[in-house]
Amino acid sequence: TTDPKRADPLLGIIAALYAVEAEAKGLTADEREALRDERSRPLLAKIHERLLQARADVLPKSPMGQAVTYALNQWAALQRYLEDGRLAIDNNATERSLRGVAVGRKNWLFTGSEAGGRRAAALYSIVESCRRLRLDPFAYIRDVLPRLSSHPAREVEQLTPSGWTTAFPVVAASAVVPSA
Repeated sequence: TTDPKRADPLLGIIAALYAVEAEAKGLTADEREALRDERSRPLLAKIHERLLQARADVLPKSPMGQAVTYALNQWAALQRYLEDGRLAIDNNATERSLRGVAVGRKNWLFTGSEAGGRRAAALYSIVESCRRLRLDPFAYIRDVLPRLSSHPAREVEQLTPSGWTTAFPVVAASAVVPSA
């Protein structure tokens, strides 16, 4: 907002990069890499050219100067997704997956005791493992808890979320959460 004359065109090019990514959905990794090479690489070259020009024109400590310096310092990492079609253009999925940890961090300070904190951590691990496997955590826990007292200790891995899907496929199939 402090330098829209320079920022707006850059944001437009970034929007064009995301448009290429939207077009690349459903393609194989190799096809995505080829599309990026053809369409995204020239857009990134434009961004780089404008960043170099802006660096020469703006004050280094201004908000735009700091943004330009940051982008140029991260330039190799910013281009990494062009080299492998399996990579995402950004790390938004990772950021979203960690949001629960960041939000919960304050709450975890008040678990009541060290033992309560350990129990909460174990429960969060189970819930997140279920989510990663697209299982309803409540259905998993509802099935596993009654099994705990009679299940052989040597086969305890069958009661982990991933082991449970293999050891009890019929029950696990009914706990699968459809993908959004």
